[in-house]
Amino acid sequence: MKVNVIGVPLNLGCDCEGAESAPNHLRERGLMNIIRKHGHRAFDLGNLYVPPVSEEEKFASGNGMKYLDTIVEVNNNLAELVYDTLRGGAFPLVIGGDHSLGLGSASGVGKCFDDFGIIWLDAHGDINTSETSPSGNIHGMSLSALMGMGSEELVNVYAPGNKVHPQNVFLVGTRSLDDGELDLIKREKLSVYPMEVIRQKGIGYVTGDIKAKLKDRKIRNLHFSIDVDSIDPAYAPGTGTPVPEGLTPQEFKDFVDSVLSTNQVKSMDIVELNPRLDFNGTTTKLCLEIIDHVADKI
Repeated sequence: MKVNVIGVPLNLGCDCEGAESAPNHLRERGLMNIIRKHGHRAFDLGNLYVPPVSEEEKFASGNGMKYLDTIVEVNNNLAELVYDTLRGGAFPLVIGGDHSLGLGSASGVGKCFDDFGIIWLDAHGDINTSETSPSGNIHGMSLSALMGMGSEELVNVYAPGNKVHPQNVFLVGTRSLDDGELDLIKREKLSVYPMEVIRQKGIGYVTGDIKAKLKDRKIRNLHFSIDVDSIDPAYAPGTGTPVPEGLTPQEFKDFVDSVLSTNQVKSMDIVELNPRLDFNGTTTKLCLEIIDHVADKI
């Protein structure tokens, strides 16, 4: 398979320094060779340009969202690059950076496929809006914007309106949801698999339920967006917003295996590694193992 690796050195969505260094950090530790050893034709497309913006300007665009204009610009560019990659017959592997980039990558996928869904593996919902967000951090608004909810600046990234129908979104591993997110989940009847469900019924139940819904809803193409904070911080401490009681590495790998076994995953994000917070390197090692695992399965 042809794999295009796209680095997005973005930390503005999480408003925390360190995440921007992850793409180069992983490259320096053998990212491309790990992919190529599985027989893929892997191309490093480098890092997207992220314009510099001072902290004093974080609310310059208004609407209570930090660094709005710059994040929109980066996501527009990412969406186009993901779209071009897919049109060229390659698999886009997007390395972040924070999870605000999921808005751009999934928007690019949405331009290619009408019948696509999103599997969002994350400790958080990322379905706040500018009205409900307690922080103004856009990495917590990207999935809601993809579903057409929230500020028009985010909803209209790359193309006007929603990119995915809410019934085609699957949110897995959640254990930290704000009140506005809980309201949205209830209102839209989202498919959400929080950690308490995973602990009660097992990760196999989750994958089985998702696969049944993919078939029932005739979803033939998937964007798989992975936030490393879905893994318990005992195993992956090097991330900006860790939440206890997450997935074990084995549960994580079992879930990834099952999703990839559908042969419907057309693109992926791996986000929120923060090397500055990864004091003993365990999270970096785990991210490289994840990439190795993914490259072996796609």
